[in-house]
Amino acid sequence: MNDTYYDEIAEGYEELHRGEQEKKIAIVKKHLTVKETDLLLDVGCGTGITSNFPCDVVGLDPSAELLKRFSAPLAKSVKTVCAPAEKMPFDDGHFDVVVSITALQNFEDAEHGAEQGLKEMVRVGKKNARYAISFLKKSVKKEKLTALIQKCFTVTKEIEEEKDYIFFCRKR
Repeated sequence: MNDTYYDEIAEGYEELHRGEQEKKIAIVKKHLTVKETDLLLDVGCGTGITSNFPCDVVGLDPSAELLKRFSAPLAKSVKTVCAPAEKMPFDDGHFDVVVSITALQNFEDAEHGAEQGLKEMVRVGKKNARYAISFLKKSVKKEKLTALIQKCFTVTKEIEEEKDYIFFCRKR
């Protein structure tokens, strides 16, 4: 995927992806405990479809154009940060909850970018942080991505959704 792909499709992103992303986030909300007092990081947040939780939310995405369209009406407060997942500008142990829905397969490359992004998610999560990470089932990188998630986290539940594999995790 080229560096400007999501900037180029930002205007029509929600039309293309809202329905399927809302299905995935409904599954995540059913299986992931998020409290009103939590600070949640959404890695690869896009326009905020997957960021709509009733707590303080930080959305991280490398696409400035998608972030211009960010909206998460349930959130108590919202902050967006334009940066890649592989180089998060946050302190260690900062977030209670980290979600990344259908973004992992888009990181710089399957081996180094995805692994670095997952390591960053571990780093910025608190000791008892809760995680939900998904990627497209049709990804050619699915075996590698599954292995990387299992290497970086303790997987507590795995759900095969219509289009994604969703992993619920904790730190090792």
